[in-house]
Amino acid sequence: MSLLKSKLIVTLPVIVIAVIFIFSLAMIPSLNPAPRNLPIAIVNEDQGLATPEVNTGGMIVSEIQSETWANPDGEPAVKWIEVGSEAEVKAGLDNQKYYAALVISKGFSEKQASLMTPDPSSPRVQIYINQGMNASASSMAGQMLNQAVHGMNEKLGAELLAAIGQQGGMLSTKQAAALASPIVSETINVNAKGTRNGNGNSPVLMLQPLWMASLIGNVVFLLVKNKQNYMNRKERVRANIIQIIWGTVIALAAGFSFTWFAGSLGVHISHFTDTAIFLAIAYLAFFLMIAAVFAWIGLKGMIIFVLLLFFGAPLLSFGPEFLSPFYRDWILSWLPMRYMVDGLRELLFFGQRLRMNHPTVILIWIGIGGLLVLLASAFRRSRAA
Repeated sequence: MSLLKSKLIVTLPVIVIAVIFIFSLAMIPSLNPAPRNLPIAIVNEDQGLATPEVNTGGMIVSEIQSETWANPDGEPAVKWIEVGSEAEVKAGLDNQKYYAALVISKGFSEKQASLMTPDPSSPRVQIYINQGMNASASSMAGQMLNQAVHGMNEKLGAELLAAIGQQGGMLSTKQAAALASPIVSETINVNAKGTRNGNGNSPVLMLQPLWMASLIGNVVFLLVKNKQNYMNRKERVRANIIQIIWGTVIALAAGFSFTWFAGSLGVHISHFTDTAIFLAIAYLAFFLMIAAVFAWIGLKGMIIFVLLLFFGAPLLSFGPEFLSPFYRDWILSWLPMRYMVDGLRELLFFGQRLRMNHPTVILIWIGIGGLLVLLASAFRRSRAA
């Protein structure tokens, strides 16, 4: 019965319930993800007909945009973005502006009119799927576009058959084949996710080993530094400088070894050196950030970084449009590891080289901030003093 005299034992049920509640919060985004304003581009290159004056491509664009696409919460599921040309939309896909795009080809109205003649030519559309941006989001966007094209096919086929019937005409073999599916659609995957990239989630999968390696590295440094029990400021500054220099060496080792290991497992690495250096930058940024926190609050800071990984990894596998405003604005936007994932996505799927883009710059600033806070910790009064 002596155990029951401990306040910690008595409050253990409350602690367990609190832990269950906190860790259950990580499940919420995965329970019923629904898109909100998923950006999909639409291009109409159809010039229309002068006689009779008609632009079928423009009519299709208007019908698609007027169609109601809503998620279970009643919010718009799609944000249609009209783009001027196919070249412009391709550039937007490469810049991760759209998850997918529908391109209505030139001469669409002319070819549609030819379906009423003995020598028909089917109008064409292209559906671009931006796989590298986010595999699940781009797949859903592609399904929406295919559904829209299927609906257009059924409507256009019914209208053409009715018009031919009113004219009392007979269908040729070519016409019958063309009217079975009046619009020919072509699906084109761009910035492809590849075959061994975790269904497009390899940047998120590569986060966990690097994050844990930077955390374990700092735990070892903290334990060794605590044993040394530095008594004066000069010794603490020297110890922190050694940690920064050695952390840089470890970062390079981690970046190149991890890139080689991922490649040996089958992950497609377009540019080995660029990817290795970027991973080294990410490791050093995380290493210095964790070191700064440990320098001020000690090993208790580990729970912060374990929770960041636990809550962050599931969120990073979704597109931002699939998260609620709370998770998108207050959790995802504050996750330091998302910049590593975004940078890796560009390197692995978009064929980019290492450059001073937004993810790289933010990681460098995270590292600089961690470095300054780590150095500043040497100037606080030691516990022994």
